[in-house]
Amino acid sequence: MDTFARDRGALVTALLALAACTSGDGGGTPGGSQGPDPVVLDFPIAYVKHPVPEMGMQADARQVLEFREGGDLFVRDRASPSSAEISVTGEITGGLGDVRDVEPSYDGTKFVFAMREPLIEGADEEDQPTWNIWEFDVPGRALRRVIPSDIIAEEGHDVAPHYLPDGRIVFASTRQRQSRAILLDEGKPQFEAQDEDRREPAFVLHVMDADGSDIHQISFNQSHDLEPAVLDDGRIVFSRWDNAGSQSEMNLYAMRPDGSDLELLYGAQSHMTGTDGSEVHFLDPRPMANGELLVRAQPFSAEDSGGQLLGIDTVNYVEDTQANLANSGVLSGPAQKLATPNEVLTTPGPSPGGRYSSAFPLRDGTGRLLVSWNQCRLLDGERIIPCTEDLLEAGTLPAAPPLYGIWMYDPRDETQLPVVTPTEGWVYTDAVALQTLTPPPVLPDRVAGLDFEAELATEGVGILDIRSVYDFDGVDVAPAGIAALADPALTTAAERPARFLRIEKAVSLPDEDVRDFTGTAFGVTAAFGMREILGYVMVEPDGSVRAKLPANVPFAVTVLDANGRRIGPRHNNWLQVRPGEELRCNGCHDPGNGLSHGRSDLFDAINDGATTTGQPFPNSNPALFADFGETMAQVRMRISCQTDCAALTPRLDIVFDDVWTDPVAANRAPDPSFAYRYADLQTPAPTSADCTTGWRAGCRAAIHYESHIHPLWSKPRVTLAADGVTVLADDTCTTCHAGAAAAAGLELTDGASAAEPEHFNAYRELLATDDGQPDPVMFAGRADDSVRFFTVFAPGGTHAGRLTAAELKLVSEWLDLGAQYFNDPFAAPLD
Repeated sequence: MDTFARDRGALVTALLALAACTSGDGGGTPGGSQGPDPVVLDFPIAYVKHPVPEMGMQADARQVLEFREGGDLFVRDRASPSSAEISVTGEITGGLGDVRDVEPSYDGTKFVFAMREPLIEGADEEDQPTWNIWEFDVPGRALRRVIPSDIIAEEGHDVAPHYLPDGRIVFASTRQRQSRAILLDEGKPQFEAQDEDRREPAFVLHVMDADGSDIHQISFNQSHDLEPAVLDDGRIVFSRWDNAGSQSEMNLYAMRPDGSDLELLYGAQSHMTGTDGSEVHFLDPRPMANGELLVRAQPFSAEDSGGQLLGIDTVNYVEDTQANLANSGVLSGPAQKLATPNEVLTTPGPSPGGRYSSAFPLRDGTGRLLVSWNQCRLLDGERIIPCTEDLLEAGTLPAAPPLYGIWMYDPRDETQLPVVTPTEGWVYTDAVALQTLTPPPVLPDRVAGLDFEAELATEGVGILDIRSVYDFDGVDVAPAGIAALADPALTTAAERPARFLRIEKAVSLPDEDVRDFTGTAFGVTAAFGMREILGYVMVEPDGSVRAKLPANVPFAVTVLDANGRRIGPRHNNWLQVRPGEELRCNGCHDPGNGLSHGRSDLFDAINDGATTTGQPFPNSNPALFADFGETMAQVRMRISCQTDCAALTPRLDIVFDDVWTDPVAANRAPDPSFAYRYADLQTPAPTSADCTTGWRAGCRAAIHYESHIHPLWSKPRVTLAADGVTVLADDTCTTCHAGAAAAAGLELTDGASAAEPEHFNAYRELLATDDGQPDPVMFAGRADDSVRFFTVFAPGGTHAGRLTAAELKLVSEWLDLGAQYFNDPFAAPLD
């Protein structure tokens, strides 16, 4: 949206007038004293006050652990400049702690907030006080830490609390309760996993009872999940830092309070909607009485840590110009609109209409907002002067230090009036009002044995159900259509593009105090992080998939061809299932078309499934009889689960068996079976033997170059004569690819690379250009692009048959994952 095009109207006139009379002593601006109370609310308010940091306020929204010494919480019995200011936390902090993220209860008697007590001079970070959740009872003037135990309270940093309708508290935390338990299952020590930029521990969402008990993790992102609030339908809305691969953006997500039904709510394709098309991210979401979501839109690193306020119609839109299915072709947007009419810039430099650091919507029928607002001022030498159009157009004066106060914006007459008068050198923010509100409906946690099969929770798994991988945003992209691919009489398995689905897991990364591993462990690029393989499942002829997968881990899915190589775009959003949860997807997504698909109300499913009940699919195995509307995967798994559910269980091997072709009806033989098994390798396998014979939720395949790929080059590949002694041919890779006379200039022997001593020379020669190779032989991130390597091993190629099918599959999956040198920080050498 173009903020310059907005009419500032009466609000701007009011703001400019107020800028001349509220700058405080020594501000250097003209004006007189404040008159009678311009706004009075007969309920208490709370806010945070802290000094302006010496280094300014340009904090990064991705750095949550920021500590601003001197922050404290204050309350006033009324929202009035004349109401007495009462310190809530001063006796504990002594003015040396910090406070953030204030949230009121629905009954208007309490609020929760995050506080960090004063840092200990000279102490290491692990010995410093953590951010904790505190609660203040306003009528009783009682302050308590929600988690009473010092040991439990200090297990991690806890911020951004919000009351749930049932009285529990949802909050963001680095304690990562369930993720740490998964680490133990993986044979690793428990630690706070770092965000994908490795800047600080990842904050993810947890829920606890009002007394601080029953703390459990509900979100499983690899980077931050922040600022939860509760929508009017009872779901949690929050800002998620999607930071996998090449993307880095904060989008709005929603889920039930038990962590199920996670989905994108808004914003993945709407980031270039700031001033002049600048990039913004969506922070601090709060539902408003009109059904819109109030958010603060700003760059990651924003001027004065502020941005513009938006009202977003997330009920009818998933993006600024993309409506949901019910409104497709009816509503064209924009979904976003400025919540205030003043000209707030999201680009660097002074902003004519100031900037906002927080906003709280009053639910009293007025549409008013309690905001923290920094008015536009300029620094002329040592003088602070108001912004004027001429001075802003000249662009010669910098912005003055921020002057955030608490204001009341009223949309009815577009006025903004002071509630807490700004004071030079201080920042007032996080203002909330304590009102009595009807809470949203309670969405109870699902119960094993009642809402889902208890066996799934015992196994620690959920279920992934995809109707068709050929369904791209409601368009059938299958050659000749899904119906033709599903009919064995019309299409053979070899003619179907999608054959398997790989389930991948992000590897949690520790900080340097836990494991200070070298950065070269990622290989030629760190863009893909480290990844493990959770398993493989077949894609059924109609493109459907139904399979178990581990609960409580961040995972992504990859569609593969018959060679086990990725086809289509990489999946760069971490999904999750809670124990027993069934995650249903229509299909896949083309990120290049500018549309979002990660919400359940956006597209109709293309795969309608079976058209009858009790009959097989056309020309298919009559033993696999369908119920109306079932996909092939649903049919197969339903029948399999009448015995052992084997068809629902992934494998760490790629195995194909044609269970669908009816030789009589299709008038042809079933497609031949094949398998790429780790057990067929004569070099070390990247997983344990028990995981290749029986998959369980804790099974992983972690591929390291030195351990699993490099041994392929020196594995003996000798053909002997009938006497068992005479060598007829020696196709060992290093026989030809060694020394100065290495074939094709490709050196595959042992030894450190001159360009990167932490890597074997062979690794660099295959994937980099710094060891004499004009072009890489392989490409990290996509096996299908590594044609120089795979072409010579294909039928008719110069090296056909020299690597086995299992070996080629191993190389393919390693490349698709990102060609990492190590996929386990505890296997990598120390820095």
